Amino acid sequence: MPKLVVEIHVPLVPAPDVADGEYEYPWILDLDDYVMDLDEETDGAECLDDSEDYDGSYVFFITGSSEEKLLAIASKIAARSGVPAGAFAMVTDDEAEGFGMGRRVELPAR
Repeated sequence: MPKLVVEIHVPLVPAPDVADGEYEYPWILDLDDYVMDLDEETDGAECLDDSEDYDGSYVFFITGSSEEKLLAIASKIAARSGVPAGAFAMVTDDEAEGFGMGRRVELPAR
């Protein structure tokens, strides 16, 4: 049986206040840490796989809970300080043929 997955697509935009020579995407490191720690903070939701650069976005993968709960977590992620505007979620499953397949949900989800 396919496992529900929510992909969180965040536009790959450099942070505005980064000093010369520093990593332009500090929000990626923050979100990676947040997503990796989900199983400690939520009841069942967890990181499915490593995040990846895909089609102008950085994509984070979460699973292990209901669609409603995963979209609520995705909304919290999109609202975190420093995260570029324009994030969206794709509701899919672990048997999808690739990224970005499924139902698109604008974040924050309502």
